[in-house]
Amino acid sequence: MVRAIIRLHSLVALLCHSAPRTCQTQFRSLTFETKDGDHAGNNYSDAKDRNLVDFAIEICRVTRTKPRWETTLPSQYPSFDFKDPSFFLLYLTHQKNAFLSLRFFHWLCSTCGFSPDQSSCSALFDELVDAGASKAAKALLDCPGFSPEPHSLEGYIRCLSSGGMVEDALHVFDKLRKVGFCPSVKTWKKSLLGCLKVGRTDLVWTLYGHMLESGVVADIDVETVGCLVKALCAEDKVLKGYELLRQVLGNGLCPDNTVFNTLIRGFCKNGDYRRVSELLHIMISNKGNHPDNFTYQEVINGLLKENNSEGFRVFNDLKDRGYFPDRVMYTRVIEGFCKNGQLGVARKLWFEMIKKGLLPNEYTYNVMLHGYCKAGDLVEAKKLFNDMRSRGYIGNTVNYTTMISGLCSHRKARKAQVLFRKMSQNGVDRDLITYNSLINGLCNKGYLLEATKLFNELQTQGIEPSAFTFNPLIKGLCRIGETQEAIRLWNNMRGRHLIPLSITHDYIIKGLCKESNSARGVEWLLRMLKWKLKPMRKTLEILIHSLSKEGLLDDILIVLDSMFRLGYTLDNSTIHFLVTIFIRKNNHFTQLCLSKILRE
Repeated sequence: MVRAIIRLHSLVALLCHSAPRTCQTQFRSLTFETKDGDHAGNNYSDAKDRNLVDFAIEICRVTRTKPRWETTLPSQYPSFDFKDPSFFLLYLTHQKNAFLSLRFFHWLCSTCGFSPDQSSCSALFDELVDAGASKAAKALLDCPGFSPEPHSLEGYIRCLSSGGMVEDALHVFDKLRKVGFCPSVKTWKKSLLGCLKVGRTDLVWTLYGHMLESGVVADIDVETVGCLVKALCAEDKVLKGYELLRQVLGNGLCPDNTVFNTLIRGFCKNGDYRRVSELLHIMISNKGNHPDNFTYQEVINGLLKENNSEGFRVFNDLKDRGYFPDRVMYTRVIEGFCKNGQLGVARKLWFEMIKKGLLPNEYTYNVMLHGYCKAGDLVEAKKLFNDMRSRGYIGNTVNYTTMISGLCSHRKARKAQVLFRKMSQNGVDRDLITYNSLINGLCNKGYLLEATKLFNELQTQGIEPSAFTFNPLIKGLCRIGETQEAIRLWNNMRGRHLIPLSITHDYIIKGLCKESNSARGVEWLLRMLKWKLKPMRKTLEILIHSLSKEGLLDDILIVLDSMFRLGYTLDNSTIHFLVTIFIRKNNHFTQLCLSKILRE
């Protein structure tokens, strides 16, 4: 404390000596003289160094705490030579913030005429690398005459790899190889992991080949094999990854659980549960790699997709072995049963989980809510939703949207509207799926005016509609005979570069037929075929009946030809209808139509 006071006193004295007639803090001179006006030899040099250090500390404080310091520093310290390279190194040492130092560096270069030398650039480069600022460090390499030392470039490789800039990291490897510098094994592995993290398995193999060529490792080690196995699994070459694992196991090496879990996930995805069983037995027999909860989660997740009962058996076996499934695992198993409509088993697991002290979170609640809504048990869904609220959960966007979607799918649009309004009251955001669910529910009930208001509202909220937003509105408009308005919406959708659903065209064709405009319906049919879209058979049958009512028999042949090309066949009632019409028109054209119908 005493030393700090003495240092502060010296700094204040220096400031006052520099500016005797003003309150501004200015450094007019950093010289130190004796009473007689002579320099005090070594004492002078030491004092100057101390003053420079104190000044650097003061500038660090100013640039750290004062806004817009770039415009005030030159006038505040007009006599100081900021171009001094030794000053920047002192600043860098005491600032201990790579990004502020970089900002100060650019200010020095642009404002003070600072010409960065090798030592200044090297020190700043190392600071940026240590801070993980890979892009800033890369930009610094453009400084004229700056060439980092090999050990600095090695750190830069690790920085690039962590930041996902793996291609740049490979270029630096090549640069070091040309000067005969070989990075450490740690650096090679860091880069392998970086390539794997960004999904560049091609670079994993390139890098591993260079690694072997450099002679860093004589034999494959346990950490590297883990990267290679994961790379093979990412390329869907799970069996090759398994063979590599067996090879290293035979050499007495055993990777960690993440490698086993990756292989298990891959085999579960491919449905190869025999290999999954083998991997589990290997882990159980190995003292250092017992299956953990994450391992069993991968197994259960895979089994539940293919065989719910087998997944449940493994889950129960896990409990029998003394493991304690966590909330994530319970949720996953409950979700599997909900998807298969086995709500009874799901409810049993739900209460078992709570009895063990594993309270459900909002995601777990949503799994059960979705199960109840899918099964149409809206009473239980409402009870569960209220239970979630009573336990202190406000409910998130997904929870509310699940309930709204469930209510709408069972034609309870009014109740869904109430819940939709409560979202805003409770401060829960509505997303596009929320709006789409309610718009669809309102349209299905014929509340087109309210659905249109919602459509306009979501746009004022800054949400971009999707094709699923437009589809129910177009369907509803066509149903009530407002096909021209539906076509306007369709054009609006196309103007937004959205691709209409195939069924949207069916709605418009049916709407045109309802308005006795089947000729234009044929035009929409031909447009669908041009875009490789397949209309529904029912749509084509409606179009045929409409064309016959309007006497457009020539167009019927176009529709029939399209039907047969699409692989559709005519039902007996349609055949009888067409035969009756064409017999009445006993001419050459109708004979062609009849022969085509009977032939198909």
